[in-house]
Amino acid sequence: MTLLEKAKLGKITPEIEKVAEEEGVSKKFVREALANGEIVIPSNSKHSASGGLTHFIGIGKGLRTKVNSNIGSSSDCIDFELEKRKAKISESAGADTIMDLSTGGDLQKFRQTIRANFKGPLGTVPIYEAAITTTRKKDGIIFMTPDDIFNTIESHAKDGVDFVTVHCGVTLSAFKCLKQEGRVTDVVSRGGAFLLTWMLANEKENPLYEYFDRLLEIAHKYDLTLSLGDGFRPGSIADSTDSAQVQELIILGELKERANSKGVQVMIEGPGHIPVNEVSANVILEKKLCHNAPFYVLGPVVTDIAPGYDEITSAIGGAIISAAGADFLCYVTPSEHIGLPNLEEVRRGVIATRIAAHAGDIAKGVKGAKEWDLEMSKARKNLNWEKQISLSIDPNLFKKARGKRVPKEPEVCTMCGKYCAIKLVDQALKKHK
Repeated sequence: MTLLEKAKLGKITPEIEKVAEEEGVSKKFVREALANGEIVIPSNSKHSASGGLTHFIGIGKGLRTKVNSNIGSSSDCIDFELEKRKAKISESAGADTIMDLSTGGDLQKFRQTIRANFKGPLGTVPIYEAAITTTRKKDGIIFMTPDDIFNTIESHAKDGVDFVTVHCGVTLSAFKCLKQEGRVTDVVSRGGAFLLTWMLANEKENPLYEYFDRLLEIAHKYDLTLSLGDGFRPGSIADSTDSAQVQELIILGELKERANSKGVQVMIEGPGHIPVNEVSANVILEKKLCHNAPFYVLGPVVTDIAPGYDEITSAIGGAIISAAGADFLCYVTPSEHIGLPNLEEVRRGVIATRIAAHAGDIAKGVKGAKEWDLEMSKARKNLNWEKQISLSIDPNLFKKARGKRVPKEPEVCTMCGKYCAIKLVDQALKKHK
């Protein structure tokens, strides 16, 4: 029996208890939202039963906005130790989940090692391995079979992966919309591109859509959470919220209901490049069309002109979309449109996305969000620098930066020095008494 099925029966499981305790909400609230498909707790039954998953994460209605870090090798950069270090940095910077997007080297070794060294939920994109393995063996993605796809998905599930991105909405009908739109950047999703290449070459429907029940059987067997991927997400703001994107979303909403009816947890992945004025509307669309499923968003990136600064463009979009009701933000690093991120870029991506998520949580009234800021404000008022450091989202950076700017008077900073506004007013108020 899956976690969703237990919730529907009214059972309070250990996973529900731990999420409720961490979030400061009632167990009844978590159970009901999980039963209604409004919250997911990614936890592969094989993984959690072995004791490998020790930190359960709730994603969805009324909970803190979560942050995901993408790591993984590429065909141009196969460095096993580097990706392990990225996983550790992601965790130390506060990422709630990690996705292994490896496309180079021993793909199974990468995810198994990350799985063994990360206490939270792990996600993968099995279509990458299915397509890459087929290319290695048969010299072409187009020779991939449905069995190759589903066998790979089950292999990931056996390895203890907690959630998988599956691009089930990349269908022939959605592609027809894309052709009619005449997009600037066509398809930028790697998984979407793999599947569409196969579909067009073989003149067949997407196996993940056509044989969706087979996918559900695997997901149910391992209690694998499905993250229904946005294979037709816009890759430029010129393509945002078009008919291809919306048609895919409609399909995902239908599949979400089918999955939930079979006891399988589902979240919906959202758009990449979206202008600021359309961000909130995308949340409304997803929540309406996908029956309040948790919304997992890449960015969104709100302008196309800032390569090297895309942790900022996505943090802007992330704060707005979180405030509007998105539940799960996938980080974007400074090198998103340039190349594979280095260690520092991974750290910056996680921190920037956590800031965006927290800003959204304040707007949504998530328990504990505003209180955190209030404690920081009190520490600033009292010129309590140690307290400020401990409350900072990045204490190490705060401490390092202050250490480089030693003030003449230790209770203030070098910005104002003896003209510190807080100190001057505090002294004036004391004399006024």
